[in-house]
Amino acid sequence: MTITAGAGARLLPPLGPNRRMKLPKQAERRLGNGLTVIAVRRPAVPLVELRLWMPTGRTHLARGAMLAQTMLSGTKSMTSVQIAAELQAVGGGLSAGIDPDRLMLSGAGLVTGLDRMLEILADVLTGATYPAQEVGTERDRLVDRIQVAQSQPAHLARTALLRRVYGRHPYAVQTPEPEQVHAVRPAALRRLHAERVHPADAVLVLVGDVQPERALDAAEKALAGWDGAGQTAELPPAPPLEPGPLLLVDRPGSVQSSLRIALPAVPRTHPDHAALQLANLVFGGYFSSRWVENIREDKGYTYGPYSLVEHSVAGSVLVAAAEVATEVTGPALLETMYELGRLATLPAKPDELEQARQYALGTLQLGVSTQAGLASLTSAYAGSGLRLDFLAEHAARLAKATVDEVAEVAQRYLAPARAVTVVLGDAERIAPALSALAPVQTEQVGA
Repeated sequence: MTITAGAGARLLPPLGPNRRMKLPKQAERRLGNGLTVIAVRRPAVPLVELRLWMPTGRTHLARGAMLAQTMLSGTKSMTSVQIAAELQAVGGGLSAGIDPDRLMLSGAGLVTGLDRMLEILADVLTGATYPAQEVGTERDRLVDRIQVAQSQPAHLARTALLRRVYGRHPYAVQTPEPEQVHAVRPAALRRLHAERVHPADAVLVLVGDVQPERALDAAEKALAGWDGAGQTAELPPAPPLEPGPLLLVDRPGSVQSSLRIALPAVPRTHPDHAALQLANLVFGGYFSSRWVENIREDKGYTYGPYSLVEHSVAGSVLVAAAEVATEVTGPALLETMYELGRLATLPAKPDELEQARQYALGTLQLGVSTQAGLASLTSAYAGSGLRLDFLAEHAARLAKATVDEVAEVAQRYLAPARAVTVVLGDAERIAPALSALAPVQTEQVGA
């Protein structure tokens, strides 16, 4: 491989050896109320990252979204403005979010302000009041965001794919309708908080320039009084993918089509996980992949196709996505299926696999090089019952996976016959080309 610079071409230097994954100092403690606290030392800067992961399970969609939207709107002792001011005084901040698996409180602040940040967190967890005026304001903001999202092709395509993949499972619908959000009242949020915001099976992660045992002591002092007889409605396992007709979601007048393809995947703990990650990279998981080279670099059908494995508590799935011009929808889908079929039938070349391996190991190192990245990864692992020790094990599996192993998992999981395909676009213009490739089932957008 060469690059041109000035007077001529010069060879790129060879990649250096892979560095051994070195795990940071950490400590863990389970408090009497059921909360697990994990503290990890990463002394790059005098900050600490906080992630609190609480399982949600089956939750009313609109109420759950509003719970995350308004949890920081006030407590018995502080208004939302006072909460923000107190956090800013220690160089910190907190935010809340929710998905089908978890309610997450995230934040960061100066190490010297850790005790105060944990005190504020405890106040929110035990004393959030959901004041009517704040709830009304945040309800309107959430409705506005949902309405904007519902006008975006990417959101509509994602919604259709989830519905097609998950059927009646709770994962099938992840965005509430505006009218459902409008119906949520403060009393309902207080009840939901009492039911679901509790320490049992929750995990708090602290990462930063802290001594782990000292951080555990601070967390226990602040949060030992957080209790509650809450409940968690466990999610059923995600259903297996059921290939069938291509789902064409008609969006009349659309100037582009959104391609979404779902393929089976495995959880992080599965023996095939590392090889499947490498197979996905070879297919479409990074810029040098076959799919990107084909439909972006060679044919110019799209700008940024990508594929990735999405891990959730109830199951994992591999998703490939691309936005293409309407007139090349059929050819783009044809090339996509061609690349999946080629990977499932012809093993990757050794140098091709090695390039994907270097990328996987490099991004793994980069992902834990910052306090925020390490905190997010530690929290994600903890939600699956894993600890940072798994990181070194996974790196070792990536380093050892062979061409034959990657070929076997590609055949097992990435064959086109196993794909669930959704296309959002102008059906009148793209249906004939798609029908030439596969049986097509058409529905109207928003159906």
